[in-house]
Amino acid sequence: MIKDKVFLKEIDWPDFGVPTESRVPEPSASEIGERLLKCRDLMESRNLTHLVVYADKEHFANLMYLTHFDPKFEEALLIIDRDKDIPLLLVGNECASRLGVSPLYLNGNLRYEVYQSFSLISQPRENSRPLKTIFEEAGITMGSKVGCAGWKYFTDIEFAQPEIVIEIPSYIVEILRSICGYKQVVNANDLLMSPRYGMRTECSVHEIVFFEYSNILGSEGMKNLLRNFRYDVTDLELIKEYQYTGFPLSCHIGMKSSGTQHVGLAGPVGSLIKKGEPCSTSIAYRGSNICRAGWVAANRDDLPDASKDYLDHFAAPYFFACAQWYENLKIGTEGRVLQELIDALLPFAKFGVSLNPGHLSHYDEWVSSPIYNGSDDQIRSGMYIQVDIIPRSDTYFSSRMEEGIIIADLLLQQSLEEQYPEVYNRCMERRKFMTGVLGINLPSEILPLSNIPALVPPFLLDYKKVLSLNP
Repeated sequence: MIKDKVFLKEIDWPDFGVPTESRVPEPSASEIGERLLKCRDLMESRNLTHLVVYADKEHFANLMYLTHFDPKFEEALLIIDRDKDIPLLLVGNECASRLGVSPLYLNGNLRYEVYQSFSLISQPRENSRPLKTIFEEAGITMGSKVGCAGWKYFTDIEFAQPEIVIEIPSYIVEILRSICGYKQVVNANDLLMSPRYGMRTECSVHEIVFFEYSNILGSEGMKNLLRNFRYDVTDLELIKEYQYTGFPLSCHIGMKSSGTQHVGLAGPVGSLIKKGEPCSTSIAYRGSNICRAGWVAANRDDLPDASKDYLDHFAAPYFFACAQWYENLKIGTEGRVLQELIDALLPFAKFGVSLNPGHLSHYDEWVSSPIYNGSDDQIRSGMYIQVDIIPRSDTYFSSRMEEGIIIADLLLQQSLEEQYPEVYNRCMERRKFMTGVLGINLPSEILPLSNIPALVPPFLLDYKKVLSLNP
């Protein structure tokens, strides 16, 4: 039985350290320039003459990847001509002063123009050129083929012609189609987001460093919250234990407890944390998402009668399944293998895992996933994967070990070790902990980024007791 393979083990939580450089790791202008060169190569393979990349406060990741610029309050649009070196960025009134965040702009390789319709309502509008004029001056004409990128592409399951279904604002698409022709304007998000070949699904060494930084921020916050977890306080009070740093979030801080059990993706609302009830919580700094779930209890005696076998019948099978998932997460593994594994070990009728058991992450918490029913998408070196297997039960609530990992072949690991030895060494120490203390047989290509790697305390009032395959 699985419960005989998983143990509740008391440990002192490890200290893997934090970056000695306190400044947020940012890409260089040369790295962003290399991204644009690769983008143009992909455009040529698709016969695109231009790529327009739309962004707003939430849907910023593709634009940020290509420029290291993200809009505040407003919208923005990047226009890349396949045959010209310097792209054009359209911004609203307030974001014009933000351009200095982009190293590409600072070294003269990003032009900009204020397009005031991207500004908030009632702000000045009279000093902008028409969008059609801007497009035409950027070289978009009849016969151009324009790819649009925002945040989502579609499949033939959803639409008969998914390539012409575009999710960015319709007025932008309509103006482009009035210039080029209807079918000359297509959805090109896959160039950035496809699990098979998308640019943002194969991380550079710099990106690994950034995502490790973000995972450390979140996991150190989670560690502090779990060490100080208590009841008979409000969720608003408990959430302070995250010691939020001010670094941007990719989604709201989560807290599902006594007052919000009926609400999915809940945040703190001022409800009391109550002993003997379940709780889940998460913090998602830009580039990571750290989540844990369990019961506000010190042991099984604090659980409701119907849930007293939570450890043996739910949490232990979940941990075992996650360990098996890890052991099969190898370069070349097809996504369907991982999907079938979780379907078999965590039957839906009992565990309710409805979303992909693992997905790709980046600046945005969810990019896409190679893991789904029937998937022949392969796990590749450079993938940044969110360990995101979410069980749900009316009786047992949930359990979670959600955090980020990198898939890295020997060459990528060697590059990381040469350029950022501190980051590499922390990843190696986390591997030793997961294999030696927790008994998870990690493939050599997995680099854990979180400072609480696979640490799952089922009873939140006794965080030192965690699940393990080693007694």
